[in-house]
Amino acid sequence: MKSSLIGAFGLALTASVAQAGGIERSPQSAMILYETGNLLQFSLAYIEPELTGENVSPPFPPQTLGTLTDSFVLPTFELKFDLSDRLALAFRYERPFGADVTYEDGNVPFGGTVAQAHTQSLTALMRYRFNDNFSVFGGLRMQQAGGNIDLRGAAYGPLSGYSVDLDDAVGHGYVLGVAYEIPDIALRVALTYNSAISHDMKSHETGPLIDPDGPGPLPPLPLLDGVSTTEVKTPESWNLEFQTGIAPDTLLFGSVLYVKHTQFRVDAERFVAVAQEGLIDLEDSTTYTLGVGRRFNDRVSGAVSVIYEAPGDKLLSPLSPTIGFTQLRLSGSYAVNDKVTLSGGLGHIWLGDGQPQTGNTARADFTDNTAWALGLQLSYRF
Repeated sequence: MKSSLIGAFGLALTASVAQAGGIERSPQSAMILYETGNLLQFSLAYIEPELTGENVSPPFPPQTLGTLTDSFVLPTFELKFDLSDRLALAFRYERPFGADVTYEDGNVPFGGTVAQAHTQSLTALMRYRFNDNFSVFGGLRMQQAGGNIDLRGAAYGPLSGYSVDLDDAVGHGYVLGVAYEIPDIALRVALTYNSAISHDMKSHETGPLIDPDGPGPLPPLPLLDGVSTTEVKTPESWNLEFQTGIAPDTLLFGSVLYVKHTQFRVDAERFVAVAQEGLIDLEDSTTYTLGVGRRFNDRVSGAVSVIYEAPGDKLLSPLSPTIGFTQLRLSGSYAVNDKVTLSGGLGHIWLGDGQPQTGNTARADFTDNTAWALGLQLSYRF
């Protein structure tokens, strides 16, 4: 059995959806290095969240919060070369982190609040085999990131009207990993570390006038206005991936992905000086994947898998209003010929419940939300 069978089920559908667990959208896998031969691969994932909620009433009037997130697309490009029997080189482009949350105008606690973040990464990877069983890999990553946040609504009190634009900035990180294989049974266990990446973003802050002494003699002042540099880190992660043959032409596969989302903070200078806290506060996340793949003949393969991320504290940042998810994913591939393979997958995601809060008080409830994910992949061997 070819160990590359698992490649038909990678796709981008393992992405966290609608910021479940934080901002991670792609697991940044390095397993392209273990595909057979030279390979050019393009993947495209389309994610459609359905994220709605309602105000906590009282103190706010009963209102339904419409869809907070738009659908989004995640492209991935990969190119891999075998330089020798022991050495392989690969390049990977992806959009590993992101956020897109908008509360509709007219909502009393959060109407007009917006959080948008975007990233794109280019990674160069290399793998070295010591023998048929042990190998190491690593690489360098260049990443661009930027975003903006607008706080609006009664839940923010005197801070309502604050905005910050974070200019795009480029940071650099690295990848390290080790793998153990038994080719005769298609066994591979690989551990990948993706470093945190620091971005120094020029930040443009504006906001309402703030009265520094309450009823005292000082007039309201523009304390939230200013231009500074904000260090923003995209988080580090550990990814344990495995596969093994359990019967002829049948694979068991899975992964455990830990992302240290607490490293992702937006502590803009003027906001912190006034509010005495940052804009974002996320929990670390651990995501589990388990699936079975089957090659039915020389051309057709299929797989089914379950992905689970445990829910955490339900009191969440309004900028990331759900936590945890469960996904059921069906995947398949068709080998057009010896060089070209088409793969696809469909995933349904049940998002965890959450309660957006300010001042450690729940302001809204988000329950029973779902999302769909569709993935397509084209592979060309040369």
